[in-house]
Amino acid sequence: MTTQELLQRARAAKWDIAAADTAAKNRALLAMAKALEEHSGDILAANRLDLEAARRTISEVMLDRLALSPDRISGMAAGLREVAELPDPVGAVLSRVERPNGLVIEKTAVPMGVIAIIYESRPNVTSDAAALALKAGSACVLRGGKEAHRSAAAITDALREGLAAAGLSPDVLQLVEDTSRTSANELMAARGLVDLLIPRGGAGLIRACVDNAAVPVLETGTGICHVYVDAYADLDMALDIVENAKCSRPSVCNAAEVCLVHREVAREFLPKLKDRLEHNRFGHPVQLRLDPEAAKIIDGTPAGPTDFDTEFLDYILAVKVVDSLEEAVGHIAAHSTGHSEAIVTGDERAAHAFLTRVDSAAVYWNASTRFTDGGEFGLGCEMGISTQKLHARGPLGLGELCSFKFVIKGQGQTR
Repeated sequence: MTTQELLQRARAAKWDIAAADTAAKNRALLAMAKALEEHSGDILAANRLDLEAARRTISEVMLDRLALSPDRISGMAAGLREVAELPDPVGAVLSRVERPNGLVIEKTAVPMGVIAIIYESRPNVTSDAAALALKAGSACVLRGGKEAHRSAAAITDALREGLAAAGLSPDVLQLVEDTSRTSANELMAARGLVDLLIPRGGAGLIRACVDNAAVPVLETGTGICHVYVDAYADLDMALDIVENAKCSRPSVCNAAEVCLVHREVAREFLPKLKDRLEHNRFGHPVQLRLDPEAAKIIDGTPAGPTDFDTEFLDYILAVKVVDSLEEAVGHIAAHSTGHSEAIVTGDERAAHAFLTRVDSAAVYWNASTRFTDGGEFGLGCEMGISTQKLHARGPLGLGELCSFKFVIKGQGQTR
């Protein structure tokens, strides 16, 4: 089936999901979760083929993003069930005003219509995106990367089976069969068929969508995330935070890529950091890319001209010594992608200054950047992390996947 035909089917089916009540959508989500578990063998078999084909072409860390396991499939099913437990955003009255002339004006959440998602090598995005779009009352068109296409197709087949079992049209969920640039360009150009396009992936994909799409784009951001170790930091806490932010899952967008260290604690902290990250409990040594001041204190690879502007998505961390909080904030302003930044400090005034002046979607005081996630924020699984300011910012949950309209109730008023 061509991409245009898939889009036409999704457009025709969007009314089916938009008209579904909360109970019907929740039944569908639970049936989709059950179908995922029942077809876990088929999904894992497809994933093994994807892994074998990709093993010679992508890194070990990216293979981890691609890999599925029984536990990960159980987690995907749990995510569907968690979304079923969340309040339905559709129909919620966001604000209500009664005018002096008696008109009642209600700003009311409504479905987007057809949401298209272009994503790369994370097959779990398939179920996350489908769950959120469905609960938000929209049809969903998925276009995954070629590395994960077999996995995504097996997942989609199971989810569509669950939709049909629950009495909803399976056409509200579509997977684009063509994984070439042509299909991505078709989605970008599908004015009248796509109401919202969400790219999830590398900087090149996101920039192509933002620069070229004729349909509305919700920009999800790459993550050049920073952890700043202040002069008043608890250094043991800082070690735990940096290790978690860098090593717990380095291939995701909320992993730290840069560590900034105040000069007053650098001589004590950096040797401890080197020792911790070279022998970290996650089992993989981290390569440190050091600025000239950090290189005077510990051994490592000299930082290159682009290392403080790179989303490594790997066991690599750029390290810089700064003279002040102001320099740290200035560095983040110059190099961050606006995703997630953290300060480790015992000084409340320093923390307040950092949280106020750093202009990113999520800013942390004494916590790891790895918490920037819909599930961790209590939103259920998320569609991505937005680094733009309109119309949504941070983890994209159900509320951010709705539009709104004004519903006005009168008693014969004329103007």
